Amino acid sequence: MKVLITGSNGFVGGYIVEDLLTYNYTVVGIDNFSKYGKVSKSYEKNPKYSFTKGDCKNTELIYELLDGCDYVIACAAMIGGISYFHEFAYDLIAENERIIASTFDAAIKRFQEGSLKKIVVLSSSMVFENSNIFPSSEKDLKKIPVPLSTYGFQKLSTEYFAKGAFEQFGLPFTIVRPFNCVGVGEGRAISDKDIMSGNIKLALSHVLPDLIQKVLKGQNPLKIFGSGKQIRHYTHGKDLARGIRLAMESPKALNEDFNISTNKSTSVLELAKMVWNEIHKGKIPFNYELERGFEYDVQKRIPDTSKAKNLLNFDAEIKIEDSIAEVANWIKNEIHYKRM
Repeated sequence: MKVLITGSNGFVGGYIVEDLLTYNYTVVGIDNFSKYGKVSKSYEKNPKYSFTKGDCKNTELIYELLDGCDYVIACAAMIGGISYFHEFAYDLIAENERIIASTFDAAIKRFQEGSLKKIVVLSSSMVFENSNIFPSSEKDLKKIPVPLSTYGFQKLSTEYFAKGAFEQFGLPFTIVRPFNCVGVGEGRAISDKDIMSGNIKLALSHVLPDLIQKVLKGQNPLKIFGSGKQIRHYTHGKDLARGIRLAMESPKALNEDFNISTNKSTSVLELAKMVWNEIHKGKIPFNYELERGFEYDVQKRIPDTSKAKNLLNFDAEIKIEDSIAEVANWIKNEIHYKRM
């Protein structure tokens, strides 16, 4: 089996490539390095992996790379932390629409020629930005208000691309919504705007790595954006990649959508305390102060994960405590080499 992954150099994309190679897929990647620049990957010399540096808005290039592919996983998109949603409000909808339209145009053509079996679309938990139903299930998406952020709105649009391409052209699809990916390897984005949190310049604008960076650099009291009561489901990239692969493979996933996530809820304040204790090992009492939050800092994002469990037999396996320890060790090394 052969799979094209757009945005293969990205944070989630990298985990997907690694997982598919482990399961003996032939993988084709494309990325333009616009977010992180060139980042070396452990699998670059794997004989079952080939990579093209290119723009996913180039429909002809995507069409060429789909030659012989059974599946395409549409990962490519402009994506960032909460501050990113305001800083690039127009680009997040305009560029991402161009990217997904180009990918679908190429996929439809290959499907009509009889080679491509299905497109897997990476949506986002941000489609539930305005949810007032918790936990939020896949079927609840029809009942809740549309997202207010351009990023959340555009991710919802990608789901309609999938439905529209199926209705008009018969292109089979599966929609997956990853929740709060955590893991190692996410460096500072080229376009990231500098944000100060107390005396620390944030490098990533994602909550777990930024909390770890602040604690490692000795911030005390620890500065926490917003109320600290924001609830998230921090899911390791390896678990997300496995769930996405299962959704790609399973006949039960045909023309379905799935929340791919851990079922464990964690508040930002709980996460901060776990980070503090992991790094200080109980030697320094937990101490924090709240800072003004961001406009699109959703207070609750709680998925119903039962559909993925029932249809895909998917459960997230990696505990948040283990993710914190892994990311803390990685960031400690990045700080040592002055990359943060």
